[in-house]
Amino acid sequence: MLHPESFRAALDDEHYAPFERVTAQAPELFAGRVVWNINSTARGGGVAEMLRPLLAYARGAGVDARWVVIDGNPDFFRVTKRIHNNLHGAEGDGGPLGEQERLVYEEALHESAVELSELVHQRDVVMLHDPQTAGLIPAVRARGVPVIWRCHVGLDLPNELSRRAWRFLLPYVQEADAYVFSRSAFAWEGLDESKITVIPPSIDAFSPKNQELEPAAVQAILVAAGIVSDHGSRAHPSFTRSDGSPGRVDRRADMLEEATLRVDERVVLQVSRWDRLKDPLGVIEGFAEHVAPDTDAHLVYAGPSVTAVADDPEGAEVLADARNAWGDLAPDVRRRVHLAELPMDDGDENAVIVYALQRHANVVVQKSLAEGFGLTVAEAMWKARPVVASRIGGIQDQIVDGETGVLLNDAHDLRAYGAAVDGLLQDGERAQRMGHEAQERIRAEFLGPRHLIQYFELLSKLLR
Repeated sequence: MLHPESFRAALDDEHYAPFERVTAQAPELFAGRVVWNINSTARGGGVAEMLRPLLAYARGAGVDARWVVIDGNPDFFRVTKRIHNNLHGAEGDGGPLGEQERLVYEEALHESAVELSELVHQRDVVMLHDPQTAGLIPAVRARGVPVIWRCHVGLDLPNELSRRAWRFLLPYVQEADAYVFSRSAFAWEGLDESKITVIPPSIDAFSPKNQELEPAAVQAILVAAGIVSDHGSRAHPSFTRSDGSPGRVDRRADMLEEATLRVDERVVLQVSRWDRLKDPLGVIEGFAEHVAPDTDAHLVYAGPSVTAVADDPEGAEVLADARNAWGDLAPDVRRRVHLAELPMDDGDENAVIVYALQRHANVVVQKSLAEGFGLTVAEAMWKARPVVASRIGGIQDQIVDGETGVLLNDAHDLRAYGAAVDGLLQDGERAQRMGHEAQERIRAEFLGPRHLIQYFELLSKLLR
């Protein structure tokens, strides 16, 4: 449980006042109800990262908000990963979405549907997240319970692949009482427009990933995680956990590198899952060809340990491709490229390692080929870091090009990517100014209170 009053320290009166009104009204509206959130993984992705603080603040406001993670088998996650890729307009593994895949999908969800039917009472509200859970909508609706389906992924300009995924999911999704998308452009054809709500994601300003730590503590955390070499500091790798208790970084990242990064070396950073849509190969190649020759900077590409993300069967394959690409680099470039698999055993520990990486970086990159929102962009902006990112999905809602970051019009243009990164490395004053403006934009538009207010308004409409 987290207390909503914490946001007084992060917001001005104009932004805090409506949030205060909502938290005062919430206990009455939700008295005797449970707000259930259902997704397919407890860690390793943006949905899980958002749910944890949002539910904690809701509970702090007197709402009985709960979170359930569904089970699945390898065939189920193979199908849902295919759907995920198709919703982004990407082919993925190239497999079909036919009746056999529908059978795999529905059979895997059957047990979860039965369990949910027993858990959920008629006064409750159920929010189902992303393609993995869409097949549960009919079973939950049969209980007479309001159901919201929240889709965190999408494509600005749909193609045949995205429409194929829509056709697969529509029989389930159409039965929901409301559909929530991160951008209006992501809303599907064939849905009742009166049921569509747009709610952009947000970050938690007080989580281990976004809390404020002294520079010495940041460096100590990176040393403890094995990402930078020991520089003789006596600082401890300590942080505050989500529940307010003290924490310490004890686990090390699995690094692929020729030498450990020195604390004084400049860093270009991308933090992403090992996903082809995040374009790790393009990030590495673009750095090698268009950043390394002109600067002394190092590239760190950091992702979660692939064994820890249950709903992403392609992670190990993508990591293997990235390792091969690293091995093919010229020796003088390879020594400046570092691949990091971050430990996932402790969610707060993982989060604070990401925090330390983002705080330590000179430039943060998010060169995705497709993106629903891109929480890592908001996280880096909150830390006053200049971001170079693709002009796609929700990224373009966060970054004002040239003011709060740099947008790449073509995510495949490695030369433009390199030039943008190089420009910020060469002009430290511009990078610092851009980082400051980025932080203020996140403060105004992309923190948890705005997110919770929008959900409260949607739920109020459904319940009243």
